Amino acid sequence: MRQEESPSAANPSWGSYCAILATPFARIGIRAEGEAIVTVQYLAMDAPRIAPADPLAREAAAQIDAYLRDPKHVFRLPCAPRGTPHQRRVWDAIAAIPSGATRTYGELARALGSGPRAVGAACGSNPIPLIVPCHRVVAAGGQLGGFMHSRTDFPLGIKRWLLAHEAR
Repeated sequence: MRQEESPSAANPSWGSYCAILATPFARIGIRAEGEAIVTVQYLAMDAPRIAPADPLAREAAAQIDAYLRDPKHVFRLPCAPRGTPHQRRVWDAIAAIPSGATRTYGELARALGSGPRAVGAACGSNPIPLIVPCHRVVAAGGQLGGFMHSRTDFPLGIKRWLLAHEAR
């Protein structure tokens, strides 16, 4: 399932999450494998809540709650995102953007010796958004750009909320 589909509560695959958390902007589904988080997915507000199923999910929930209280919170969670070497380089660069700051696709591309479209594609494929804060990457001139391979209301609303939260 692609992230921008904003699944509804009718989705039969809820059991694949070790937690689904309520936030002001979306439900957040968390998947882990072994001792590492592999997916953080933004879900529609009608997705069912699932209490954290294990210590790692409880720690992820606690850190997301800490971020919601304080946007300067730095996530310290074991993660194992799957991606190409280029995607991993982009995700590492995104992870270095501090809360309250943004970078453009072009700025990241220049720093990585890549192209803005390739950076945008890697941003959209980020399997652990929020932890790797791809919402902090914007288009030239401060415009939002896309989010989660989309320019529709659901993902862009999340991006707007997160940027406003970090600007306070």
